[in-house]
Amino acid sequence: MKRDLHAPFDSARSDGVSTVRRAWRAGLIGLLIAGALIAFEKTPRADHWLFVATMLVCGTAAILGIVYTLLATVLIRRFFARASAEPTSFPPVTIVKPLHGEEWALLDNLSSFCKQNYPGPVQFLFGVHDSQDPALKTVDELRRRFPKADITVVADARLYGPNRKISNVINMLPQARHDMLVFADSDVGVGPNYLRHVIGELQKPGVGLVTCVYRGQPDPGFWPRLSVKGTNYQFLPSVVTGLALGLARPCFGQTIAMRRETFDKIGGFAQFVHHLAEDHAIGEAVRKIGEKVVIPPFTVSHACVENSAAKLVAHELRWSRTIRTIDPIGHLGSALIHPFAFAMLAVLLSGGAAWSWTVALAALLARFTLKWQTDRTLRQPQTDLWLQPLWDIVSFMIFVTSYFSTRVVWRGFRFKVDGNGLLSPVQDE
Repeated sequence: MKRDLHAPFDSARSDGVSTVRRAWRAGLIGLLIAGALIAFEKTPRADHWLFVATMLVCGTAAILGIVYTLLATVLIRRFFARASAEPTSFPPVTIVKPLHGEEWALLDNLSSFCKQNYPGPVQFLFGVHDSQDPALKTVDELRRRFPKADITVVADARLYGPNRKISNVINMLPQARHDMLVFADSDVGVGPNYLRHVIGELQKPGVGLVTCVYRGQPDPGFWPRLSVKGTNYQFLPSVVTGLALGLARPCFGQTIAMRRETFDKIGGFAQFVHHLAEDHAIGEAVRKIGEKVVIPPFTVSHACVENSAAKLVAHELRWSRTIRTIDPIGHLGSALIHPFAFAMLAVLLSGGAAWSWTVALAALLARFTLKWQTDRTLRQPQTDLWLQPLWDIVSFMIFVTSYFSTRVVWRGFRFKVDGNGLLSPVQDE
């Protein structure tokens, strides 16, 4: 699962969060009731007031979104200004990487794990379902580049549920030799100090799992560059803001590091073979046994590979619908990441009133400021500014569309996602 923004709140903050959720719910119910009453009137005056109410809702949402965007701009710099943890020792580590098919940057991403500034023993455990999987050619090249790397490959076709990645991991784990386990998706690239900082965090008292936020790294082409906008300037600021405000404690499949002891305590991974958001569920399980999930102040890169409009929309819809099913109130609250889209709706509904254009300009400037600060903080080039408003409109349309179905497409298969994030196959109609 690519993204997981919403997780349970700790008891110390649950009252405040419940109040926010009740306010969202009351506001939504009130708006629906008011709209229904106006609609039943069936008079020109009723239509007028419904139109005005919709315009004001869009304008208000845009203003609140601007406030949120400016807050995220401040918080993202503060989050990454923290110092990364250093390990007290360098225990042996097994890096578990399930593979599937060809990826444009696969060799570079796998190579980044072989270039770690980590003096302890490291086993690289790769797994596929098919012994003819083209990813194995990349592993062969990896062996040639790093002849001293301790590389183990598992090819096992057994499936235990609809989540093929977790089935792959289950098949691989009997070959994992070390007690420090680092699970990382195949499309992840890391810096040379990644492993030492992850282990440093894991060695802190009470920590059961370390996960990492990520930034987008596009494959060549227009659509991957557009996809990066969602990852770097919506997803990443949302995570940082949620963490700072105590409104979210997520877990990401890009990195899940834990001790074998913790893995055994949660009962292994077999329980997650029916989850689409298995990373979210793993984080939940670790918290339930009383251990902490922590996020260090650095990013890993995630390959944005969607090379067509259809693939990009399908990918984003899968994520959006999954979040809606496991946390509907949190998903509704994420409307605040769309201030420019709401502002443009206000412009249309107001007939281009001066106030609406002012709000739209402020929303656009706020989004540009967030992009500038994020790029500066992550030390990445300032590029494709013109794509930002385009993506903001497209992502808002995806957000709205996510409310019309619970079906998703994942690796060519169609599933329905229930309220617990569990997958059930559906037949093509």
